[in-house]
Amino acid sequence: MKKMLTAITGIALALILVACGNSNSQSSSTSKSDSYSSELVTKDTLTVGLEGTYQPYSYHDDGKLTGFEVEMARAVAKDMGVKVKFVESKWDSLIAGLDVNKYDVVFNNVAQTPEREAKYAFTTQYIAGKTELGVKKDNTTIKTIKDVKGKKLAQSVTSNNAVDAKQLGAEVVPVDGFAQSVALIDQGRVDGTLNDSASFHAYLKQNPKADIKLISAGNTIKPQPIAGIMTKSDKALLKRVDQSLKKLKANGTLSKLSKQFFGSDVTK
Repeated sequence: MKKMLTAITGIALALILVACGNSNSQSSSTSKSDSYSSELVTKDTLTVGLEGTYQPYSYHDDGKLTGFEVEMARAVAKDMGVKVKFVESKWDSLIAGLDVNKYDVVFNNVAQTPEREAKYAFTTQYIAGKTELGVKKDNTTIKTIKDVKGKKLAQSVTSNNAVDAKQLGAEVVPVDGFAQSVALIDQGRVDGTLNDSASFHAYLKQNPKADIKLISAGNTIKPQPIAGIMTKSDKALLKRVDQSLKKLKANGTLSKLSKQFFGSDVTK
């Protein structure tokens, strides 16, 4: 009888220990999966900073905020199981808003540069940031990126594109922006312009009959990948956002959104 009671007691104790172990395991798992929650500006909400005036990245269409980065942010939040909130801000103060917890992440065509990396953290890239050269369709003197030496390229003087143009030996003709660059090419006043692939494809999607063809810069000009930018202190949140972005890239969601808003896949 004593042996039987001892055996029953042992079994009961073992079951209790297993139950406690499972409970602790589940608690640990839950704690781990929710570890980024305390880093969110607003509970159960991914707050995203952007301009809201930069088509096709983020803009208003019939009063509704949309665009490549807007729909991407919505998909990221959905995968994370949280709501999404957009905070629109002017470019000059957009990134600085991270320092005062105005939002969790900025998705606004921000290039990942060493200067920004020194102060902020970047998510995995979602736009490749490759450079292309735009010239008139009937241009026969420029066949490769290196053929711009001695040619006139329309560029914003403070841009990285202007720096690249000068390094390639081109003469930089100052312009206020991309639209003016394309206009000067059309007028024959310059030979071409350097810009990121996404900008060109977005323009050509809106202007399919434009008299312009693209020449890849290849490895001659180092790509400047586009990624989300966050504070370095939000390490768990960065890891979780990265997890969603990588999933959306792997399952084709980012490629689909890119084709929708840019007319081609600029994610790779």
